[in-house]
Amino acid sequence: MSCPYQCSHEVEQMCYVAKGAKHGPAPIPEEGKWVQAKEIKDISGLTHGVGWCAPQQGACKLTLNVKDGVIQEALIETIGCSGMTHSAAMAAEVLPGKTVLEALNTDLVCDAINTAMRELFLQIAYGRTQSAFSEGGLPIGAGLEDLGKGLRSQIGTMYSTKQKGVRYLEMAEGYVKRIALDKNDEVIGYEFVRMGPFMEQLKKGADPKEALAKCTGTYGRFSKEQGAVKFIDPRHE
Repeated sequence: MSCPYQCSHEVEQMCYVAKGAKHGPAPIPEEGKWVQAKEIKDISGLTHGVGWCAPQQGACKLTLNVKDGVIQEALIETIGCSGMTHSAAMAAEVLPGKTVLEALNTDLVCDAINTAMRELFLQIAYGRTQSAFSEGGLPIGAGLEDLGKGLRSQIGTMYSTKQKGVRYLEMAEGYVKRIALDKNDEVIGYEFVRMGPFMEQLKKGADPKEALAKCTGTYGRFSKEQGAVKFIDPRHE
């Protein structure tokens, strides 16, 4: 049996022994099907992953929608490092249209984004995607569903000290304006502004005060009737 590759003299002198077992790759779940992935084009799925930079001062959440081995959609969210936002802007232009193997071996500008890409590749290659059991997979645009109205990332930002206690700054609902304290000075609720819808209202020409009122809500016990005795601005009080 001829071999197209260079072999050592010892191997050339060996006689051929036929392989008996034909042991293919284990099938992995992909978009509602079981697939024996042998090539990059056999890979499909939507999934999320998180990466971090070497000094661990910033992190990236990466969402990719892969069809037939090619990245069709990318959502890049970063936190903790101001420079990462510009890196994410460049990576967002780079990723769509590349195969997952190309993307794995491409410098995505930021160490955290590169690490997230590595983690996603492992999920995708081993059939651990979010759409593994979703028949037909998820459509292009599914990545935006993580952002909600106004297309803003959901970020939680809290700060606390032993001396002064906790301050809620940003919750899933939005920018925290005030927090409510009870008679024991414990947090029992907060008032927030939905920044995405608020900006949408302003772009439509709404009066800023009216828009702010429409996009302001509360969570928990945020009234004197419910036990709140003090309302504080978490950024200045």
